[in-house]
Amino acid sequence: MATSHGAKAAGLRVPDSASRARRRGVVLGHRLWVADLTAAILAGILAPLIFDPGSGAPAIAGFAVLTAGLWLFLAFSLGLHGGDRLGSWASSIGEVAPYCVGLMLLSWPVFGAAAALGIGTPAITSLACVFLLALLDTGARTIVRARIHRVADLRQRTLILGSGMVAGQLVGKIKNNDQYGLVPIGIVDDEYHSLGEVDLPLLGGFSELRQILAGREIDRVIIAFSRASHEQLLSAIRTCRDAGVAIDVVPRLFEFLDGAQALDQVGGLPLISLGPAQLSRVASGAKRTLDFCGSFVALLVLSPLLLTVAVAIKLESRGPVFFRQRRAGRDNLPFEVLKFRSMYADAEERKAALERENESTDGVMFKIRKDPRITKVGRVIRRTSIDELPQLVNVLRGDMSLVGPRPIIFREANALEDWHLRRAELRPGLTGPWQIYGRSQSPFQEMVRFDYQYVAGWSLARDIEILLATLPAVFSGRGAY
Repeated sequence: MATSHGAKAAGLRVPDSASRARRRGVVLGHRLWVADLTAAILAGILAPLIFDPGSGAPAIAGFAVLTAGLWLFLAFSLGLHGGDRLGSWASSIGEVAPYCVGLMLLSWPVFGAAAALGIGTPAITSLACVFLLALLDTGARTIVRARIHRVADLRQRTLILGSGMVAGQLVGKIKNNDQYGLVPIGIVDDEYHSLGEVDLPLLGGFSELRQILAGREIDRVIIAFSRASHEQLLSAIRTCRDAGVAIDVVPRLFEFLDGAQALDQVGGLPLISLGPAQLSRVASGAKRTLDFCGSFVALLVLSPLLLTVAVAIKLESRGPVFFRQRRAGRDNLPFEVLKFRSMYADAEERKAALERENESTDGVMFKIRKDPRITKVGRVIRRTSIDELPQLVNVLRGDMSLVGPRPIIFREANALEDWHLRRAELRPGLTGPWQIYGRSQSPFQEMVRFDYQYVAGWSLARDIEILLATLPAVFSGRGAY
């Protein structure tokens, strides 16, 4: 798991098997998956039986299987099987919007399936199926949550970072709202302030956080107000994430954030939630499936463009079509990245280009000079990022991913700090946050921070969001080098 890699890199002791409370999001996710599957199969059977009773058994069975498969895919992609956030654990209210989107997206392929299988009235059957699914699945999910909240060993041992009035209010609300399944264990702060009427022991300071997380078997950390420095808080968050511990933050000025829909709440107190960073086998398989299918389709669709660029490179200058370089891949294993060659490979051609560039700038004091090593074709393909497209081959064969950390050279990889090493837990990406947030304009340290945040908070929906955001970033040419 990604969590164990990060924790080992940070020097933390990680048990061979994480506590069930820490993995309660996985437990809830599995049960929601079963609820979705059951509801989808029932809806797929009942809809044609009620509205098209003449449909044959094979057609009904096929329709039910297709409905279940499509709904499970959509629910997973929209994050409806996640249970690490406090809001999603305690209630399904926060899932209403993506749930409705999923039902709308489901209606069209279900209609197509009904028509393809020869069910009498596809429009009525598909609408009835979606309606029944909404009713059955909502009931099934409610039952799952009602039962799982009663399981004692899924309650999370919770540590409070910070002290004082706000921390005291937080502890009181946690104790008064047991549907969140949190058990306050203690306080961590360098300058302890009274919690008021709440009694909770002080376990140590920020410098002892690593040992407290391991020794006390902490499952969740909530950061309340503290006089700790900005760097201390950032270090604490990294330590918690590397240990696989979920984090919530009580934001400053929380009194004015009551209407913020993106926040979780405990008894009306808003929290910014960060789930534990982990990549399950199912999620890893889904990411690899997206990579393989996406790169295969992209290579087929873009093959005329790739061939045209290859011919243009060959016609303009001598040398190979592709530029190859060793980069640091997943777990820092080496691989050979592919790019279209954008620079002169021949020394004589490069010298001639430099002379032409010098001649064109004689007598012009402030003219901006272009890099003479780059060919004319190279300038175009660099600006449009077409030079990166051969990396689709790297994605297809598993060296890279469509979305991921930026592939860096080993000299840069060896210079990373310990907490940066988590970027190596995923395959390097053809695109990523660094591509949509500035490309070559982003300093190296900022790019590394983007990569850390991406790996720590990975989701399939986030990958799709980045892929969609890459197109306008590339077409605009912003940050191109």
